[in-house]
Amino acid sequence: MKVSLPSRLTAEFMGTALLVAAVVGSGIMGERLAGGNTGLALLANTIATGAALAALILTFGPISGAHFNPVVSLADAWHGGLSWNEASAYILAQTLGGVTGTLAAHVMFRLPVVFLSHHARSGPAQAFSEFVATFGLVSVIHGCSRRGFGASAAAVGSYIAAAYWFTASTSFANPAVTVARSLSDTFSGIRPADVPGFIVAQLMGGLAATLLFGWLGRNSRSAAQSP
Repeated sequence: MKVSLPSRLTAEFMGTALLVAAVVGSGIMGERLAGGNTGLALLANTIATGAALAALILTFGPISGAHFNPVVSLADAWHGGLSWNEASAYILAQTLGGVTGTLAAHVMFRLPVVFLSHHARSGPAQAFSEFVATFGLVSVIHGCSRRGFGASAAAVGSYIAAAYWFTASTSFANPAVTVARSLSDTFSGIRPADVPGFIVAQLMGGLAATLLFGWLGRNSRSAAQSP
């Protein structure tokens, strides 16, 4: 029996809120404790984000699919897993959840509830990094989708943790998270002016991965049906 849409939207809201709280909160904590060592702060941010993401996928996956990401919801709608109306509702819940997560992190660390980021993340290298990061993320999700939430949680959490280090952008790979992080002038923030470029690159990366795995799937089925 399929879970009701309100329950799924609540799961997407809560999951994205907790994910962003982990991203922003661990960035603040890491920066405060690292004594000016940016690499150490990034390492703390990476471990917390990857671990939180894996735990949240296991927690909310059976309810909503644990997308927490508009690109993932759009890819699912492309393949017929969601209707386009459901995908639109998912995206709204994810975006509101992400913003809520940022505000919650600020309250926990006694910072202004909203203060726009001044962290510049612009240029072709940053945009291409987001394309690569999102392409890889959606590829991992497609590849693990038949293996259950346990495999997906481990794979997605591990991929995001790795992509923090092999992409110049530190792998946002998520439009809802990108918008939410623009509201935080902290270690994990992004200037609002840089948000549109990131989102375009993320959508293109997600589309490329979705098209690739659609083609791979068709070829696999054809090979299986060949005498």
